[in-house]
Order: sequence, then structure tokens, then C-alpha cells
Amino acid sequence: MMRAPPGLSRLLLAAQGWGRLGAMSRYSTEQRGRSNSPDYRLYFKNADGKYISPFHDIPLFAGSKEDKEIPAKRSKTTGSEVLFNMIVEVPRWTNAKMEIATEEPLNPIKHDVKKGKLRYVANIFPHKGYIWNYGALPQTWEDPSHTDKVTGCCGDNDPIDVCEIGSKIRSSGEIVQVKVLGVLGLVDEGETDWKIIAISADDPEAQKIHDIDDLKKHKPGYLEATLDWFQLYKVPDGKPENHFAFDGEFKDKDFAVEIIKSTHEHWKALLHKKVDGGTIKCTNVLVSGSPFCCSDEDARSIVQSVCICGCYLSSEATGTVNMPDSFVYTNTNGKPAVKLYCLFLPIEMPPSFPVNTDFMEQ
Repeated sequence: MMRAPPGLSRLLLAAQGWGRLGAMSRYSTEQRGRSNSPDYRLYFKNADGKYISPFHDIPLFAGSKEDKEIPAKRSKTTGSEVLFNMIVEVPRWTNAKMEIATEEPLNPIKHDVKKGKLRYVANIFPHKGYIWNYGALPQTWEDPSHTDKVTGCCGDNDPIDVCEIGSKIRSSGEIVQVKVLGVLGLVDEGETDWKIIAISADDPEAQKIHDIDDLKKHKPGYLEATLDWFQLYKVPDGKPENHFAFDGEFKDKDFAVEIIKSTHEHWKALLHKKVDGGTIKCTNVLVSGSPFCCSDEDARSIVQSVCICGCYLSSEATGTVNMPDSFVYTNTNGKPAVKLYCLFLPIEMPPSFPVNTDFMEQ
């Protein structure tokens, strides 16, 4: 029998729902496609095993219920500090530009592509890749039709970015509870692109770092390195240096929280169709009252329409393919004729052929 291509066995196991658990046991991830390819997608599930959108269904405030509107007073706190959920897109010291796919249903994490090529950030001497765990806050949106009063520029059409400065190297897809310390106002190619500075609540230094001034004291040079990185990281691609609001001054925690609350309000308007989101996909499972809310079955169908190899499953118009339980195709006349089209080559399988490692090793 045909031997499966290297790495396909692991992908098949992931498609069965054996995805790696994130930092919070409430969530897990499921990979589709190969790493370092345009087809890579990382989908999210909640504790009930339901597919969700990390952009829309994971609460902004830690400790809040997923299916309710999220007021700050219900948030989890450490002392007097509110904790936020962060979605890790890029682990520290890596170069691949991973991001939430805002224009795809359920918004999986994908490898960013520009002009048909995968994007990697250059190493800005003396650093290697991203110098923090980089990601975004869910349920926030920098509205491109809204002119920020501070920067004078419109939003960049993405969730608000986070630089997590804790000591642990995180994994893409982890959900980390963070304390906000401050914010940097980046103006990136004429768009407002706030960068929240935060630290994981479980970091050993989190008990002594509460604001931007504490960060200057306990991690000297980190903010200066952050400013240099954002100013220069596009220069190797032939673009000019970036500019900043407040002449590159980092604003404090209170200022940062107000920026977060503002982007959260913009997100709520987006999800309740009070503003035009353009190409943004607002498909969600848990946002109460949203006209974009879909059923669990619809969400499952969205994910299962993508092959474990990253391509979209295809069969004759009269048949169906069931994934990930089995690669089963049945004609309307009842005769089985499994045919899966993927990135590698067509594979014909017998009826009810299970996804298992025996097949992969033959």
C-alpha cells in the first residue's frame, strides 16, 4: 500500500482532535496544513470541544464567561489589577510572522503571506526574531474608519497587539492571562497600531512589575530595545522607519487600559453590525445577540472543509466527505468510492476507512 508522505501521520492525529492544549486548559488547538506553508491553519476549541473563533469568542477579560457580554467588573484580578486574555501568535525569538486570519471564518492563526511569499521578520541586531511573545487581545478591533484622537490616524483593521515580556517562551495558540503595564503608540505606514506591553500573571517577576516604571527598573534596556525594534523591523524590506505617537514615549497602564476599552467598544459595534467591517469575518459561536453567530455544527463544518494537509476537501458533487472521523465518500446510489484530494496526490480509500496510524505506517 502507498506510504503516506512524512509528517502526514502527525497531521491526521491532530485532525482527530488530539491538538495540543494551550496554557489555559479551557482551550485547545487543532492544526491543519503544514508548518511554514501558506496552508497552515491553527483552529481553536473551547473546553467543551467546540470550535470557536479566538478573535471573537475568547473573552477579553480573564475569568469572564464566554457567552456573555464582558463588563470589566466581572474580570479576574490580582489584587487591584485586571487580567486580560492574550492570544499568542508568535513565540519569542522566532521569525515567522504568524497572525490571526481576520478575513477567514473562525479566524485561525495562519502564516502571513505577501506577494505569494511567506513573511518572516528580519533579525534586528543584536536580536533574534521577535523579542517578546507577540500576540493580540481578543474582542478588540482597531477600526480603520475611526481616526484616533491621539495619533491622528485610522486603525489598522486588526485586534490590538500585545508584547508579553515575561521570562517564559510561549507557543503559538496559547491563551495567556496577562497584566497590562503600558502601551506604545506605533504609526505603521500611516495607520494607528497600538502595542500593549504586558507580562504574564504567572511570571516570577509579575509580583514586582505593575507598571511601565517598574519595567524600566527591573528590566533595564527592554523598552529601549522594543522601541528600536519597531522603528527598524521593516527597513530590511526596503521600507522607511516607523514613527510613534508621543515621540516614542511609553504611556502608563491607565492610559493603556483606556485604549483597550476603546478598541473593545469598536469590536462590539463590529460584532453587532453597527459598523461596516468590510472583509473582516465576524463568524462566532458564543457572542450573545450577534447576527454573525453560527451553530456548533456550522463551525465544525467550516473547519472540516479544510483538509488536514491544508487544502479544501473535494469530491464529486453528489457525494459527501466526513472529516475527521473518517475519509468516507458515498455516492447517491450507495456505492462507496472514497476519494480525497489533498496537496500531495489523489488517494482512493475503502469505505469507512478510519484515520489511524496503521495506514500511515504501511
